[in-house]
Amino acid sequence: MLLGGRGSGKTRAGAEWVRGLACAEDTSPRVPAGSAKRSRNAQTTRIALVGKTLADVRNVMIEGESGLLAIHPARERPLFEPSKRRLTWPSGAVAELFSADEAEALRGPQFTAAWCDELAKWRNAEKAWDMLQFALRLGDVPRACVTTTPRATKLLKKIIADEATVTVNLATADNATNLAPTFLAEMTRRYAGSAIGRQELLGEIVEDASDGLWRRHWIAEARVETAPEMQRVVVALDPPVTATASSDACGIVVAGLGVDKRAYVLADRTVQGRTPELWARAALGAYDDFEADRMVAEVNQGGDLVISVLQQFRENFPVVKVRATRGKWVRAEPVAALYAEGRVAHVGRFDALEDQMCSFGSDGSVRGRSPDRADALVWAITDLLLSDTMKPSVRML
Repeated sequence: MLLGGRGSGKTRAGAEWVRGLACAEDTSPRVPAGSAKRSRNAQTTRIALVGKTLADVRNVMIEGESGLLAIHPARERPLFEPSKRRLTWPSGAVAELFSADEAEALRGPQFTAAWCDELAKWRNAEKAWDMLQFALRLGDVPRACVTTTPRATKLLKKIIADEATVTVNLATADNATNLAPTFLAEMTRRYAGSAIGRQELLGEIVEDASDGLWRRHWIAEARVETAPEMQRVVVALDPPVTATASSDACGIVVAGLGVDKRAYVLADRTVQGRTPELWARAALGAYDDFEADRMVAEVNQGGDLVISVLQQFRENFPVVKVRATRGKWVRAEPVAALYAEGRVAHVGRFDALEDQMCSFGSDGSVRGRSPDRADALVWAITDLLLSDTMKPSVRML
């Protein structure tokens, strides 16, 4: 198991591992052609190459910059037959291509080894992994090499915990000499110390807080790249209590209700709330950018001051005034349940927001601070999917 950050060299390591198996000189004794049974050692090396999709296998594992075709010298380079989904080495070794999304294809064939790339993002990971285990039944020591950027998935943790697994961690910095000079410095500047940085740069599995209300795998499994047509869109606003440089941020989250009746988080426009004018302009900017139907604003702290600030910049647009009458945890629980049911999807990644969600403690705070982004998210999803239980007041500014 090679758990690696982005650009850490894990794909090259996996390809070199396969090359070592496929090009190893076969020194096993030859069995006469008429013999009833051949030695297991004399069998042709058969390797399964498994990625999330066949396109991933071809584009990354085979034809990629660190893929199998690129790393072999000419005399060892395998013949790639895309139509047959097969690689054949001069040594006689053969590799077949498989998609984890089509796990049933792993029924029938058998292998001496397998290379599994980016297992943490496989859609039907457990089924594909189980089918592969039954196919690893040739040779003396059938084995698999997994190369992946880690995520806290059930399967990944299960494999790592297995006593037969050897785990190696690779950080992005370990491969600095092969990366663009400014890449590592810029990624470190942006993400050092964050959960996403630990995962994507250090190759660590980032666990949820033990008492966290959300789970990362709920978010990851429902994540989409594009959203369907929206029936309506809201911008939720959770303004800070004070207006200083050290005050809490102003949570601004955009979400919509799709034609499929699922909620979609479209943007996190949260800003540090130095002045009311700053967050008011940011909220109205999000409202315009996403052609929202209305704004949802919490008025517990500032009361009608929140509304009056917005009114300075815009008239005649609908605002839902919401007032918290229960604790943050109690308000957020129904929304977290919707995530567990797969009824809320994030369109892309919102790292800061997702970190808050998965560190949202039972005391209603995130490591002692107000969960401004998560609060805004709760108001947005509540308005879209739970508004009947909330009975908000709507007014036109």
